[in-house]
Amino acid sequence: MSDIIQPRVLKGFRDFLPDAEMERRDLAERLEKVFRLFGFVPIDTPALEYAEILLGKGGGETDKQVYRFKDHGDRDVALRFDLTVPFARFMAEHAGELYLPFKRYHIAKVWRGENTQRGRYREFTQCDFDVVGTDCASADFETIQVIADSLRALGVEDFRIRLNHRGVFNRFLSAAGASEAAPGILRAVDKLEKAGAGEVRAQLSAAAGDGTADRVLDFIRKESDNSQTLDKITRAAGGVNPDSERLGELLGCADAAGIADRIDLDPSITRGLDYYTGVVFETSLEALPEIGSVCSGGRYNDLASLYTRQRLPGVGAAIGLDRLLAALESLGRSKRRNGNTRVLIFNLEQGFLPRYWRLAGELRSAGIACEVYPENRKLSQQFAYAEKKSVPFGIFLGAAESARGVLSVKNLATREAREYGSVREAAADLSEG
Repeated sequence: MSDIIQPRVLKGFRDFLPDAEMERRDLAERLEKVFRLFGFVPIDTPALEYAEILLGKGGGETDKQVYRFKDHGDRDVALRFDLTVPFARFMAEHAGELYLPFKRYHIAKVWRGENTQRGRYREFTQCDFDVVGTDCASADFETIQVIADSLRALGVEDFRIRLNHRGVFNRFLSAAGASEAAPGILRAVDKLEKAGAGEVRAQLSAAAGDGTADRVLDFIRKESDNSQTLDKITRAAGGVNPDSERLGELLGCADAAGIADRIDLDPSITRGLDYYTGVVFETSLEALPEIGSVCSGGRYNDLASLYTRQRLPGVGAAIGLDRLLAALESLGRSKRRNGNTRVLIFNLEQGFLPRYWRLAGELRSAGIACEVYPENRKLSQQFAYAEKKSVPFGIFLGAAESARGVLSVKNLATREAREYGSVREAAADLSEG
């Protein structure tokens, strides 16, 4: 009987080989740069929370997906299913140590036991950014602007940010006499793209009756432009109100910021999580709408009240890094590479190792990522290593080069070689950019 354990991972979980992990980290670093340009600061929270902190904060469907268990101390614990609920707990616990409004970002893994599909996994990375401590159009629009700038920083231009306001939807339901059925109606509407209008109508009829179902389907239908859509839903909600005025302000800001062509006022966007109270956002790629939203979020003014009496209104969004990567790969925009190394110092001579390491140190001091090939092996083996790691340049320093006081630098793709009289000269040409 073999004592070898079969190597395998759980369904919905993945290993990341160097090329995939480097791309993930490169995208995360570019997002982090955007977040910091807007004044957001990083935080971190535990992956594991008391179950009572998490359960009941996302909604019925999400609660079913939570990984929940008893730990060694017989405590009822759960893995975080998003980064927003733990952040609300964080704010309630640390509000006295922070300033308001507080702008944070958090890039970390979350876990949901849901059905897996392309771009959707049970362990995945979210990139969250939030503004807490203010309820105003400026904070809402900042979220929209960060979404737009983040996608552009990743080289994505063909995106649409769909916008709605849960408050306007709730006012409409009140005017329609369907407030008590609101949770079921909102969850049904949230399934429109996946389930289709027929199935959604059936769910709406079951929740609130045929007449209300028809009114809801008419309400969530977009008109020919944002202005006409806003006029329609405002009338359906009983007339001009603070929530419809907020939507108007956001559309005005988008126009002034030059991103109005990327914004769709879409009354069918409700977001399934129960904690949203105001504006909600979903972002899709025009070339790949079937993959779903790559960035979503909204305003949650009451979430922190579950943990504190202090009023801490918030707004934010999360970029699904794994789904976005899957989309970029499908569109042929993935930029995977096998390493950061720009230069490989070939090991040509026995006894030259100290020279190679001194040379490597000088190159790194100049900001150039480099490696020393560790053994004095055949050149073919060293070239093969460089090729597998996609290293663009090689430095050759053997007895002949040493006698002439030069470094030979070779472009490993073209095999073109050039000699330099000093490390400084070589470093100037080897620097990227």
